[in-house]
Amino acid sequence: MDEHGCAHPTQATLYVLDTNILIHDPNALLNFQEHHVGIPMTVLEELDKLKTGKHTVAAECRQAIRLIDQVLGEATPEEVEQGVPIQRGKSGPCGLLSILMSRRAEAEERLPDDESNDNRIINLVVDLKKRRPDVPVVLVTKDINMRLKARACGVAAEDYHTDQLIDDVSLLPRGYHSLSGSFWDRVSKVETRQDHGRAWHRVQLTDNLPSLHLNEFILDEQGFVGWVKGIKGDELLILDLHQEPLLHQEAWGLRPRDIYQALALFALLDPDIHLVNLTGAAGSGKTILALAAAIEQTMVSKRYRRIIATRSVQGLDEDIGFLPGTEAEKMEPWLGAITDNLEALHMDDENTHGSVDYILQKVPLQFKSLNYIRGRSFQQSLILIDECQNLTPHQMKTIITRAGSGSKVVCLGNLAQIDTPYLSATSSGLTYLTERFKDFRHGVHITLQGVPRSALAEYAEAHL
Repeated sequence: MDEHGCAHPTQATLYVLDTNILIHDPNALLNFQEHHVGIPMTVLEELDKLKTGKHTVAAECRQAIRLIDQVLGEATPEEVEQGVPIQRGKSGPCGLLSILMSRRAEAEERLPDDESNDNRIINLVVDLKKRRPDVPVVLVTKDINMRLKARACGVAAEDYHTDQLIDDVSLLPRGYHSLSGSFWDRVSKVETRQDHGRAWHRVQLTDNLPSLHLNEFILDEQGFVGWVKGIKGDELLILDLHQEPLLHQEAWGLRPRDIYQALALFALLDPDIHLVNLTGAAGSGKTILALAAAIEQTMVSKRYRRIIATRSVQGLDEDIGFLPGTEAEKMEPWLGAITDNLEALHMDDENTHGSVDYILQKVPLQFKSLNYIRGRSFQQSLILIDECQNLTPHQMKTIITRAGSGSKVVCLGNLAQIDTPYLSATSSGLTYLTERFKDFRHGVHITLQGVPRSALAEYAEAHL
């Protein structure tokens, strides 16, 4: 079994890639091991249409086209049709890449030849199966409906799983472990030292905590809060954080409502943490905590020079061009969550609207479209990425690698609210980031609890 669930490890399978696979991961064709990868001419045409313009996918399309060109190199038309070896470093050729031309064969299962590119690709695969009955042919697409249509035509169809790290989002780390009883009942040996007024415990556990990672928090019912700063077998290095000071933290007048928000705020204000990843249901306080911490650290402590706010919105890339004004003015309707939370932070002021306008003038807060982030480098900036669940793993990498020296990235998202048609909770960039960074010593992930928005919102979350 390979990573695509292929049941023919000895016999090479022909994997036919749909356009959305190359947009999701432009390097996808390198991930099929010894198998044959086929790219239909229709897919090349779709990539060609999408490679220019203001779409966030334009750069992915260009990267995919360049890689196809690089693999094919100087190959003759016959070789391109038969398959060109895919070179991976110095290990020699592994697998083949070919461009698939449509050739009519008499196929009873043929779909209507209308203008649908999906139908053209499925018909091409049906024809391939007829022409090459000895080769297993599999269509790989992220479009569920296309997979259903393909199966109805007798074609094997699969999702692309190479960058899917887990099968169930409930297995994702939450960033903390809530223990019943006392944590110290699980400890067989402890050494404590004081350092700059902070208590460090080197403890040996009687029974290991399941899936413990660096920078996770340990909470117990007695009020103990420990921060895991080192793991060696059954020995942990824990920084003792007291609950009272955590709950009494303040950022721009905002105080945490529960211990989980307190841990999130603690991570947001810690200069040694360069990536904070906050997930949670609607209204759990992700944006307001991140914004309060961001303003506090740009206006008061001056740790960062500016705040860069961006978000992924389905349709934003096409629609932004039609809105009037500068980039910042175009982005403002999409970043209403930011301005709503600014109003919430200044609700008790005499003139809330005046305070928000004053803050927007005084705070170096820049709204950026994802299109304009590519190729930039942000030094000493706090980068807020809202709606991260709608990003692909490749887009997530593109944004996080923009962080220059002295910068901090804050990712906010809710895996229950994915708006992108070809992403699911397990293939989302937010899931990918959470899993990949779980042992990064400068990163913290917290899953926030509850819906403190209102009793109405809480009831709706539970019952609708």
